[in-house]
Amino acid sequence: MDASLNALGNCECLSLSTNQIDRMVPLAGMKRLRILSLGRNQLKKVEKLEDVGETLEELWLSYNLISSLDGLASMNRLTTLFISNNQIKAWSEIDKLAALPNLRDVLLVGNPIYDGLSKEEARLEVLRRLPSIKKIDGDLVTPSEKEKALGASAAGDVGGGLRTTTAGSGMPTE
Repeated sequence: MDASLNALGNCECLSLSTNQIDRMVPLAGMKRLRILSLGRNQLKKVEKLEDVGETLEELWLSYNLISSLDGLASMNRLTTLFISNNQIKAWSEIDKLAALPNLRDVLLVGNPIYDGLSKEEARLEVLRRLPSIKKIDGDLVTPSEKEKALGASAAGDVGGGLRTTTAGSGMPTE
């Protein structure tokens, strides 16, 4: 990736997937960019997106080497983040996404944060941390999932794992 991309001032969708890109460059000239696809590269971190923070709606970063979600804070219009099959190991990285006001669709499957969790457990954990999400890993969030996730959150799930209680007893069920 180099600065010559900034000459594409009217570009709304840029696909640079499968190019062995290992770092991002500022995109100051791309004032209309809505969709950026950088999947299947060698990126280790999300960076230099501030210039497209007010226009970018979809960011596709799957199949890279990303372990941190720093660098997304300026993405005010982002609705879709595909970041599957990366190196995200800590749920605290997912917590950073809660600051994105329009985020509705995330693809996280294939990251180490899901290791040891069933599909349902992983979805509920994502939903607990990102209650405004409408779609997780390609599937729409169901009303019952939302209820379970918010119930787990309201029950004071401080330890990071999912816990349910027997109705009325306050006693955890395992």
